[in-house]
Amino acid sequence: MTRTTLLLLVLPALVGAASPDPQKAGMDAERLARIPARMRSFVEKGTISGAVTLVARHGTLAELDAVGWQDIEAKKPMRADSIFQIMSMTKPVTGVGVMLLAEEGKLALTDPVAKYLPEFRGQWLIESQDGTKARTLKRPSRPITIRDLLTHTSGMASGPPEAYSNLLSTFELSLEKAVTLYSQQPLEFEPGTRWMYSNTGIATLGRIIEVVSDEPYEKFLERRIFQPLGMKDSFFFPAGDKIGRIAMLYRLGDGKLTRAGAEALAGDPAAYRKGAKYPCPECGLYSTATDLAAFYQTMLNGGTYNGKRLLSRASVELMTALHTGELTAGHRPGMGYGLAWAVVRQPIGSANYQPVGTYGHGGAFGTEGWIDPKRDMLEILLIHRSEGGADEERNALYAIAASALVE
Repeated sequence: MTRTTLLLLVLPALVGAASPDPQKAGMDAERLARIPARMRSFVEKGTISGAVTLVARHGTLAELDAVGWQDIEAKKPMRADSIFQIMSMTKPVTGVGVMLLAEEGKLALTDPVAKYLPEFRGQWLIESQDGTKARTLKRPSRPITIRDLLTHTSGMASGPPEAYSNLLSTFELSLEKAVTLYSQQPLEFEPGTRWMYSNTGIATLGRIIEVVSDEPYEKFLERRIFQPLGMKDSFFFPAGDKIGRIAMLYRLGDGKLTRAGAEALAGDPAAYRKGAKYPCPECGLYSTATDLAAFYQTMLNGGTYNGKRLLSRASVELMTALHTGELTAGHRPGMGYGLAWAVVRQPIGSANYQPVGTYGHGGAFGTEGWIDPKRDMLEILLIHRSEGGADEERNALYAIAASALVE
């Protein structure tokens, strides 16, 4: 199957373009062609199984390519519409769900979490802990708020309690039961005083969405975000007609890629989460490059897509502003956090060609998506490697895309 055929399969719903138009996007086509060439070199080197890359600017698709293999063992080529587990790229989608309810006056970001989830009343805080894991507990100075959850400053634990440490692989509990467990873990610091990446905090936001909307979390997102934006390949629990396009997950060890199995985060990729109950608002979404582009273009447009408003401009501005101030935040130098979005806050964060104010999120399997308001541009990288992030691949994509700017 040719690249042109692949594009025609998936592009009609993407940012209003039927095919890539680098010139209209103000980008150099020859330089953009370096992106798939570089990704192909990683495939040939054996460090990734395959990749899908997408660059759009001024609301116009500039580049979309698929290289390598969706499934190495089956010799199944990667496609531009291959479906990936985007893992923590799910978090901003959950954040937008919260903002939709805030815009309707159904919740406020300053509300205590316990207002909606009574199990959070009377939470404890770890005052001290010795080497034997003996803890001294006290009450926090204030209850945690929805804003604390969105900014990862609540003090909630990074992951499930030890007895359920495999929950993000088995997905065996309902969201209600999982968040009830999370509510009983003591906070690790005073709310608002530090930044610590908290999967349990984002899961709690998903449960708040359920309670406030009186609708299952995944159904709310489908109805309020995926359907309005035409995100037809975005879901939490795979259906039969989508399974054939889901990319397999690989582990890199001793210079060789091997298929990840049940030991992997999110479980065996070939089991397609059969029997899962937990939607995982922090890491559960499957999606494609073009679906994600629709979501990101909505943010870049100030909340609209194809002439229809999903989110208010005020909400977009609030979500993408820096909320963590001078706190050390994010996974890379120079980063801070908005509301469920990582934000470049210092020039050191733009060493990879990302200007201050760029915002986005990555995922555990090497997926990345970033929105650059200064250049009116978005960039997406989708790979499926269970360990090691995607620094080399990400840096290559962003450097080549920046080099292709011609206006």
